[in-house]
Amino acid sequence: MKSLSFLFGTVGSPLATPPRPGGTVGGIHYAASLGLDALELAWVNGVRVGEPTCALIKQAAQETGLALSVHAPYYINLNADAEKWPRLRTYLMDAAHFGNLAGASEIVFHPGTYFGRPPAEVLEVTIPRLRECVQELRRLGNPVILRPEISGKAAMLGSLADTLEMARAIPGVLPCLDFAHLHARLGDGAMNTYAEWIAALAAYRQALGGECIQRLHIHLSGINYGPKGEKNHLIMEEADLDFRTLLRALHDSGARGRIMCESPAMEVDALKFKALWLEVSGEG
Repeated sequence: MKSLSFLFGTVGSPLATPPRPGGTVGGIHYAASLGLDALELAWVNGVRVGEPTCALIKQAAQETGLALSVHAPYYINLNADAEKWPRLRTYLMDAAHFGNLAGASEIVFHPGTYFGRPPAEVLEVTIPRLRECVQELRRLGNPVILRPEISGKAAMLGSLADTLEMARAIPGVLPCLDFAHLHARLGDGAMNTYAEWIAALAAYRQALGGECIQRLHIHLSGINYGPKGEKNHLIMEEADLDFRTLLRALHDSGARGRIMCESPAMEVDALKFKALWLEVSGEG
């Protein structure tokens, strides 16, 4: 099979990873055995690895050819008050440091909340903080890309416009496009048509350039939502998201990158997304 435009994987080790060797190393080898191409290390409750473990993770990825990313801890909030920010900043910087040691190239994180303030006002606080993080990483020789994730609730920092503005303002920052979150964010079932997705991808290209649309990092799953946005992830068959049309929009936009599945049956759905991509794109 020729190289596909998208790598497909899971956010976290596949659920059916055998207990031995188990852990992230086992998850990498099991994901590869299934025919997946990528894995996102789910360090969502804290960065609890040391250099020896990172070396083993990196070795496993090199042996299997899997591309690695990291989902940083949930606790990060770029809009935290001045007293809390240094502690929350550490979560992001630790994820970037140990993620780089483990061979990950992308660090996904939740950017935080508006606390009821206008997005433009919040970005005046968050962009300088994020810029300083990237600058420190580069001073340390760390090349990872920081990826603020589109959030699934309108009250949370992380609209498409927010993430594009952060990326436009800071070299070394690119969005994590969570299409399920985009669909759920306004609570009205929007962002579920070819025209809407094509427009979103065109906005991405216009803001960040054609090169960046060749390195998308996408989260994808079904999603349950209400008037306030995201409630929980769903398996593919239970979702109202039009996955086929979304993939067609990605194909027609000339997009490339990674599609990482977050559904409750993540390796099963990741393989279904990969099969659907082969149908839609004609690749393979």
